[in-house]
Amino acid sequence: MPYRAGRHFLQIPGPSNVPDRILRAMDQPVIDHRGPEFQALARRVLARIGPVFGTTEPIVIFPSSGTGAWEAALVNTLSPGDRVVMYETGHFATLWSRLAERLGLRPHLLPGDWRRGARADAIAEALAADRAHEIRAVCIVHNETSTGAVSDVRAVRAAIDEAGHPALLMVDTISGLASVELRHDDWGIDVTVAGSQKGLMLPPGLGFNAVGPKAREAARTATLPRSYWDWEPCLDARETGSFPYTPATNLLYGLDEACAMLAEEGLDAVFARHDRLAEATRRAVRTWGLDIQCANAAEHSPVLTGIRMPDGHDADALRAAILERFDMSLGSGLGKVASRMFRVGHLGDFNDLMLIGTLSGVEMGLAVQQVPHSRGGVQAAMDYLTGNA
Repeated sequence: MPYRAGRHFLQIPGPSNVPDRILRAMDQPVIDHRGPEFQALARRVLARIGPVFGTTEPIVIFPSSGTGAWEAALVNTLSPGDRVVMYETGHFATLWSRLAERLGLRPHLLPGDWRRGARADAIAEALAADRAHEIRAVCIVHNETSTGAVSDVRAVRAAIDEAGHPALLMVDTISGLASVELRHDDWGIDVTVAGSQKGLMLPPGLGFNAVGPKAREAARTATLPRSYWDWEPCLDARETGSFPYTPATNLLYGLDEACAMLAEEGLDAVFARHDRLAEATRRAVRTWGLDIQCANAAEHSPVLTGIRMPDGHDADALRAAILERFDMSLGSGLGKVASRMFRVGHLGDFNDLMLIGTLSGVEMGLAVQQVPHSRGGVQAAMDYLTGNA
């Protein structure tokens, strides 16, 4: 292929761009993962990552994708045939449900329209009907990456409590962590699932479970098979710095740096930055005259914006043209919305000028592909950003 000048714009909603500081932090010789240097690193990382989850409870780190962390959450707490309530917020909620079914669980995926977050009232109805308390867990996706909708975790927790139901609350915040506010302890989450490649600004390869006391108690009697995903051998790592298997050493160097960067900016400032860039993006979309996939403004994601194409126009053709002409990758539509929408990621190590470059590429692509739109979306975003420092 011919040489292409400048940096490629990776504007998918994860994996996100890895900042230079983290790249340099990972650029280290491999060390002895049984030695004192690694043990000090592990203890430091496990202490630093807690505030990012909003927890003082243990966090288990697996060398895995987020899918592995999904599986770990289920196999540590549940037994074959257990009923699980999930909510169909989009593609990733659906995939988690399918994984649960393959493990021998009985997931009930409450139907959704892929344009909103999880409905706490629908979950409450399912729990109220379960007088025998056969439902063992409620699993929701905090930030649905396929659609750009955020679910109200606190409302779901309240629904469980008001029903007087003992079900565990498990929350997938794989794309939300360090970009959207989430408080594991204060919000009463029993297991929080996350990954390294989104708001933590790392390459893929680390999966996380933040584990509350109720979940640890459930693990004592759960009988789904588990070996690699077993929490128990991992829980001592906070004190010992020793993992029960070979850890992803250099990714942990990167995680250490990522935690430092988040602490330097401050998590509240990180969340505000994401909110601000997301609002600028939505103003551009509205000016173009296009529809946002998430139909409820109160649930709009700070991580990404899903953009619906006009009838008769293919989102994948637009993405291909933007990649070819402007060397920018955008997220595809997944599952039910494949080819009907595309996704703009605005997460991680991301600022105003990066966003304006991204939106410029989209606006030029719309023109190249002759997608009906009004010009001026980039200008609307710039006006918002300059007026809201």
